[in-house]
Amino acid sequence: MHSFTNVARPFSRFRNLLKFQRPYLSPEVSPGLSSSFRQIQQAVSPNNRSSKEENESNAKITYQRLPEWLKTKVPVGVNYTRIKNDLRGLNLHTVCEEARCPNIGDCWGGGEHKTATATIMLMGSECTRGCRFCSVKTNKTPKPLDSNEPENVALAISKWGLDYVVLTSVDRDDIPDGGSEHFAKTIRLLKMKAPHILVECLTGDFQGDLDCVARVARSGLDVYAHNIETVEVLTPFVRDRRATFRQSLKVLEHVKKIKPSLITKSSIMLGVGESDQEVMDALKELRKIEVDCITLGQYMRPTKRHMKVYEYITPKKFEYWKKVGDSLGFLYTASGPLVRSSYKAGEFFISNVLRKRQQELGIKYIL
Repeated sequence: MHSFTNVARPFSRFRNLLKFQRPYLSPEVSPGLSSSFRQIQQAVSPNNRSSKEENESNAKITYQRLPEWLKTKVPVGVNYTRIKNDLRGLNLHTVCEEARCPNIGDCWGGGEHKTATATIMLMGSECTRGCRFCSVKTNKTPKPLDSNEPENVALAISKWGLDYVVLTSVDRDDIPDGGSEHFAKTIRLLKMKAPHILVECLTGDFQGDLDCVARVARSGLDVYAHNIETVEVLTPFVRDRRATFRQSLKVLEHVKKIKPSLITKSSIMLGVGESDQEVMDALKELRKIEVDCITLGQYMRPTKRHMKVYEYITPKKFEYWKKVGDSLGFLYTASGPLVRSSYKAGEFFISNVLRKRQQELGIKYIL
């Protein structure tokens, strides 16, 4: 547990995050908010901060021009248009669109002669949670699950001719099992129709229900991903209040416990106010529970309704974190301004690792 002194340093980063709370996360609506949250709210108020702290805050969270290394091209191309049309026709959603990923043009387009990739988002386009960094719509009572979705997903993926696919979902706290059986059914059906396809699943925390985690882990997937998103001290201010750093670690730890052969993966956003030591601590916590792969990327503000960018991390700094990840023993570390959890280069690397394992075990697939 962090002391209040550590939690409140520096004040400016918390002031930035608190300013963009979702309405139902405010103390008036949620009387059960932790006392530390209230302490920090009081600490960051103008009356309790020195002029030096005020100047630091203003210097850090004023609007900044987007650095050149974060500018991307408008998505175009035959592959991009084809995938978009297929998704609309089958009433499917992708996190690429819903989360406004800057790499959508590269992954969907992939050049006209390269394999395109997309991350399918299951269980609708509305999430029961409201993280301050995420552009996915929030709804406490989203639409019921589409029973045809598993079949439609398998159909779409087989049509695209992919070798590696990422399945993710919104959080569905309104469903008793968090949608874990829906997730598992989709994986089983996909593997039955196209056993050669490698499947990565990026899941939520299922409110800490480890039986739900196990259900997905045992469904036949190849990579289990769950994102911690940020460092521990910033988690209450970046993620929805129902998500905790320790709960996320338990999810990843349980996957390894019940199926050690599964590759596990997590992701961290940088530029939200974290310190180098906090990032280092988070990476060490992940390695302690044998997480295999880590991705680190720049937080980019989706809209003015979301929390501001605290700072833009330079490519050189991302190169540093790449070296740190490798030195800590991660199987794969992807670190760069535009790197996201579902990252094309990472999928290529993990795919090669899995294919090699299959060859060593004598498993043959028709590719």
